[in-house]
Amino acid sequence: MKTYSAKPAEVEKKWVLIDAENAVVGRLAALVARRLRGKHLPTYTPHVDCGDNVVVINAGRVALTGRKHEDKLYHWHTGHPGGIKQRTARQILEGKFPERVVEKAVQRMMPEGPLARRQLKNLRVYAGSEHPHEAQQPEKIDIGAMSAKNVRTA
Repeated sequence: MKTYSAKPAEVEKKWVLIDAENAVVGRLAALVARRLRGKHLPTYTPHVDCGDNVVVINAGRVALTGRKHEDKLYHWHTGHPGGIKQRTARQILEGKFPERVVEKAVQRMMPEGPLARRQLKNLRVYAGSEHPHEAQQPEKIDIGAMSAKNVRTA
């Protein structure tokens, strides 16, 4: 028996919709990264982009466990001397682009490299419940039904 290796022309991508309201960020990011890479498929091939197109809505209403609202810091550097900046997760979630918390969590669950950067382009994250991808008829995935730990109810 030979090992199956998917070719890029043979890959059939699906569209998936995930509602992130009250979802725990780390668990959500792990599920989304798995979908983007295609590891949920029996035809997974490590060097081919065989993952799905993932749309995440309500990213502004995700849940962080413990004291991560105040303690989790996001760092970046401006490129100038002494230009290191930081913000807490609360500041980002209450700011102009709350979807960046989910985007960064998913990005950090993926490996580094050109294939992962290409796969991350299949991720669309929206802070609200509206999204422009209804024409693709995305399949809804209920992450709360997968495990009770995936969603916070308090």
